[in-house]
Amino acid sequence: MTLVSAHRCLSRVDIEHAISLGADYVEFDVQRTADGSLMLLHDLVDDPPPDTLRYDQALALLAGRARAHLDLKLRGGEIPIVAEAIARLGTDRLLVTTHHDEAVRALRAWADREGHDLQVGLSLGRGVKGFSLWHAIRVRTSELFPGVRYRAAGANVVVAHHWRARLRVRRFARRHELPLVVWTVDTPRSLAHWMRPGRAWLVTTNQPQVAIGLRAGRLRP
Repeated sequence: MTLVSAHRCLSRVDIEHAISLGADYVEFDVQRTADGSLMLLHDLVDDPPPDTLRYDQALALLAGRARAHLDLKLRGGEIPIVAEAIARLGTDRLLVTTHHDEAVRALRAWADREGHDLQVGLSLGRGVKGFSLWHAIRVRTSELFPGVRYRAAGANVVVAHHWRARLRVRRFARRHELPLVVWTVDTPRSLAHWMRPGRAWLVTTNQPQVAIGLRAGRLRP
């Protein structure tokens, strides 16, 4: 069965809605603001919306109710953030993703030392706006042939934008027997493709009700 992660649940209303739908994971982005606070924000802004949740508030909402999919947008200090989530939710109710190789490496090494069977995914498909042409080419090439990066980082979950997954990444995950997370899948046609058994372990979507309906057979592709 393909699992569903409700994408970008950044407010109390978003989280409660995802839980009410029966999403398997509730996904949110974690940022550190200028004053050091951990907030649920996709983009770091000077004036967060009034309904923005603190990280600890989000964990309290999820505790005992749903699994968390943490997408870490910050750089540095990832281990205490994940340790707090494990303390509140448990290792088996947590998925951590980031596109920073060094963060994956640090988290996996820490988890091994502490005896946590922690799922940490290196996300492929990051934006390259502002990169030099050579740097952008290197990033895109590393995403099509991710073996070196994955071995170096120690990631135990493959995470990819759905177009990257279609090109080569799905075959890489299958060959290495790693769970595949595909993001962000929103159109009915694409959801029907990725929700078919065996194509992905987990699909991240802004349309969790459609994904769940397809999985249950209530909706037709």
